[in-house]
Amino acid sequence: HPLCCLSLQEVGPTMVGDEHSDPSLMNFLGATKRNMLGNHFWEYYVNDAPRIVLNKLESCGYRVVSMTGVGQTLVWCLHKE
Repeated sequence: HPLCCLSLQEVGPTMVGDEHSDPSLMNFLGATKRNMLGNHFWEYYVNDAPRIVLNKLESCGYRVVSMTGVGQTLVWCLHKE
């Protein structure tokens, strides 16, 4: 069960999923589904800082397997056994 989280800043918002993400997990995170102007896809986001989101995901059994920066965007990839 891989999962990626994106953050444009260290304080949020944090993108936590796309239109195919598990609705119950998105609900647990308190995520809102949105479509940004010009995008042909939907995404889930929360206003929480990434550290808060990562702590919530850890409590569900997810573990960070990698992290990288792309411009001003930070990306965490997580996995759940």
